[in-house]
Amino acid sequence: MSRKPKIDRFNESVLAKYQIYNSIFITLPFDEITNTGVMLPLFSEFCEKGFDNDKNPSEIVEAFFTKYFDNPSEEEKTALLFRFIQYIERQVVLFDAIEDAAFPVINNMNGRGTLRNLKEEAQAKNKRKELVENLKKFNVRTVLTAHPTQFYPGPVLGIITDLAKAIESNDLTLIKKLLAQLGKTPFFKKEKPTPFDEAVSLNWYLENVFYQAMSSIYNYIQDNILEDEEIDNDIVNLGFWPGGDRDGNPFVTTEITLKVANRLRSTIIRNYYRDVRRLKRKITFNEVDVMISDLEARLYENIFKEEEKPTVTADEILKTLTTIKQILIKKHQSLYVDEISSMINKVKLFGLHFATLDIRQDSRVHHNVLSNIVKESRAMGLDVFPKDYESLSEENQIEILSKVEGKLNPELFQDDMAKKTLASIYAVKTIQDMNGERGCNRYIISNNGSVINVLEAFAMIRLCDWSQPNLDVIPLFETVDDLEVAHQVMETLYTNKAYAEHLKRRRNRQTIMLGFSDGTKDGGYLMANWAIYKAKERLTEISRKYDIKVMFFDGRGGPPARGGGKTHQFYASLGPTIENEEVQLTIQGQTISSNFGTIESCQYNLEQLISSGVANQAFGQEEENLLSKEDRETMNRLAEISYNAYVDFKKHPRFLSYLEQMSTLKYYAKTNIGSRPSKRGKSDKLVFSDLRAIPFVGSWSQLKQNVPGFYGVGLAFEEFANNGEWDKLESLYKNSLFFRTLLENSMMSLTKSYFKLTAYMKHDKEYGAFWNQIHDEYQRSKAMILKLTGYSKLMEDSPTMRASIHVREKIVLPLLTIQQYGLRKLQKMHRENKIDKKELETYEKMVTRSLFGNINASRNSA
Repeated sequence: MSRKPKIDRFNESVLAKYQIYNSIFITLPFDEITNTGVMLPLFSEFCEKGFDNDKNPSEIVEAFFTKYFDNPSEEEKTALLFRFIQYIERQVVLFDAIEDAAFPVINNMNGRGTLRNLKEEAQAKNKRKELVENLKKFNVRTVLTAHPTQFYPGPVLGIITDLAKAIESNDLTLIKKLLAQLGKTPFFKKEKPTPFDEAVSLNWYLENVFYQAMSSIYNYIQDNILEDEEIDNDIVNLGFWPGGDRDGNPFVTTEITLKVANRLRSTIIRNYYRDVRRLKRKITFNEVDVMISDLEARLYENIFKEEEKPTVTADEILKTLTTIKQILIKKHQSLYVDEISSMINKVKLFGLHFATLDIRQDSRVHHNVLSNIVKESRAMGLDVFPKDYESLSEENQIEILSKVEGKLNPELFQDDMAKKTLASIYAVKTIQDMNGERGCNRYIISNNGSVINVLEAFAMIRLCDWSQPNLDVIPLFETVDDLEVAHQVMETLYTNKAYAEHLKRRRNRQTIMLGFSDGTKDGGYLMANWAIYKAKERLTEISRKYDIKVMFFDGRGGPPARGGGKTHQFYASLGPTIENEEVQLTIQGQTISSNFGTIESCQYNLEQLISSGVANQAFGQEEENLLSKEDRETMNRLAEISYNAYVDFKKHPRFLSYLEQMSTLKYYAKTNIGSRPSKRGKSDKLVFSDLRAIPFVGSWSQLKQNVPGFYGVGLAFEEFANNGEWDKLESLYKNSLFFRTLLENSMMSLTKSYFKLTAYMKHDKEYGAFWNQIHDEYQRSKAMILKLTGYSKLMEDSPTMRASIHVREKIVLPLLTIQQYGLRKLQKMHRENKIDKKELETYEKMVTRSLFGNINASRNSA
């Protein structure tokens, strides 16, 4: 029986079910929400027709109340609008749950990019040996971050999971109960979460999703591809930022870092305990029964030792399990050997650390800290730095930083940040002692642009009684300028005697992080992606020159504007000029729940990442992705033209004030979804360099303008067209999977744009011309991309994803209308200088509350 097209499966398993369950949901009686479900479909239709007839959000809302209500008061209006917001938030949850339940139906779990497909392709091409060789050295590391783009509190995440299971089994009675529970469960967090709260939230995914999905992947590779050949490679790894990421987050303390590491350890031991307890019911034979019982008891007692050093190690667990396995094979006809092998694989993958806790701090903080350490250590009479250190040349400072080491006591320093920074390094040593080296062995330096930035951090590490640190120092290059000099920075480090010796102890392996989010914010969409591509090429070349194996760690956000979108395709597009033995990337916000929220979706997406890297190398496909000289020149020019257009756009006198006055930028800080402040600086005045990428990109998303995902693309294409060089774009599009992936992701940003929502702004005296400039570039980019791809509509090759986006955008259109209604009320108050405190609070709350559903519906924030 032939399999139905993917779009048909989506329509049957997602769209049809949503229509059915939503009709049940809107008729359920909730406290204080009488008739809201009846009125919401009418309001939704009113919004669609209103925008089609060029009405602004205020006109649409007021006309709706005029038609369906008898002279309602302002209080009655706002009360209903807030109830609409509550309903729409829950409609998004319902749609999420239905999509999660349908994931294995819509996606071919054995299709292209999966491990089974990889194995079959290797067999067909007689490349099994090459596949095995690449699996011996290839790794995928997904690093979970707590960046604030996930609005669902813990109880709602639980409901989504339960609802997805109920929908999968078509349990209507349970579905109705869960929908009723959803209607009564609060979405809004009254207090900002602490970094530890964020860690606990993400811990849920480790415990309930990644633990099963990653071990299933490893088991499949062992059993079906390696065929019991032992390899010293995990293939899949987990990283973790909550509790370790200090960059711009004053609430991450040493105590929090240690507490998170302890929680990670106790969680993985709890998972082992559950598995061993189940195994105990099967391993009931002489000799091994005592061993499994003893292991169960030791694991149980260590679950509750969060503050104490564990009395069991990963090696001891492995040794016991391996001995049990050998006895089962030798004396018990290999009964339950597969289950023991699976348990062994889990311990190999997760140790006692579960996920590697990364430490991250800004290079500018390091510089200030080191300056204070120099001054205070001198005042204390410590012979650490020379008296004239500050006045020395950079070359001489580098020489001193390369040699300095000692044992500084953080408590002796007056400067608070110096205390915290040194204490965080000592915490790394403590975590390694408690959880093993993999528990915490990476120190990331954000905003890295020079050799000094790396060596200041490296020196501070060695000043914490750690002359030979078991710690990787990872520079993060983010801005276009920093990416341009990254290879020069690394060459200087590779030839620095002290750093070279450090790398030798670390097996001559260097991880380098590259920031898509801030890169796009700084240089625009095409330039950021191309600058990172070229930086990787130069860094690969220089690393190979010095026999250093370089691993690239991509700081990606959810939306295409922050390096998200079709990431699997991106990695598959890399040629032999870019080292690609490891895929390391950050997974942020609702991308965690949307791409890795269930065992099926997590396993599928991890397999896609593995396949994207391994297939290229194993099947000799890397050469296909080499760019010709002509195509490289075209890409260079496109990036340069778009970069100049984007820089000019940022320099527009209305740019910052437009974001501040016309968007939701300043309301992100009020959402209480993340522990980290929404901007870096403390100044009340908005400064572009202080803006974080998430609220920056998110604000454009709330406006449905999605500027960072397309601005400059249309202008660059148009210049080629006007110069009679369209054939060069066609050549690049035909030959480069990398370029095609960029355009597909940009199309996603364009698809999620809806300029009718803010069309009223074109009449604004102050911002009308600026809005028109953005809209013109949207129209230009859309037209140019459609012309080049030959598509009749955006995302034509991804009909299922396009359909999902369409449904989600339809759900939140009333929400966005309410948001704009609130914003316009606030703008009017400020412009007329007639501020009613009560009304101000009401509409500010309305705008803030409307952020939630829209971002959750986007699933990648743009």
